[in-house]
Amino acid sequence: MITQEEVYRIGKLGKAHGVKGEVTFHFDDDVFDRMDADFLIVETEGILVPFFIEEYRFRSDSTAIMKFEGVDSQDRARELTGCDVFFLRRLADSDEDNLSWAEIVGYSLIDAATHACIGRIASVDDTTINVLFCLEDGRLIPASEDFITRVDTDQREIEIELPQGLLEL
Repeated sequence: MITQEEVYRIGKLGKAHGVKGEVTFHFDDDVFDRMDADFLIVETEGILVPFFIEEYRFRSDSTAIMKFEGVDSQDRARELTGCDVFFLRRLADSDEDNLSWAEIVGYSLIDAATHACIGRIASVDDTTINVLFCLEDGRLIPASEDFITRVDTDQREIEIELPQGLLEL
């Protein structure tokens, strides 16, 4: 059985596309293409299930039309609408120096000065030039490389040295 700790979210399935079982895939990380993946993990009814990729084609930089093996009708594709899509961490092409923003969701942010946990990363806002870690409690922390002192992929932690007083704002 695949657990949440073994995967990270890379996108979400959208509407059925056509009548042969294709589905729109909105992705945040194109690791499935970089790694020439055979399958993706889809969360259906709270269970992480591998779906083998039959074929796909890109529509844009963040959207693909995906065809999974065994999904051969529009009705079956509709059942997948809105499902989150994940990728196995152990198959990703990254290391501690080269992580995608999608991979670090769920990591703990650790204060380098006190070694205390600041919070867990719920998402990353990279829509502006100043990238932010969005913590589960709603706080926003700058994700500047200048502040990051250590990344531990085994412990799923990012140690960060923040300017004095930033956490008190």
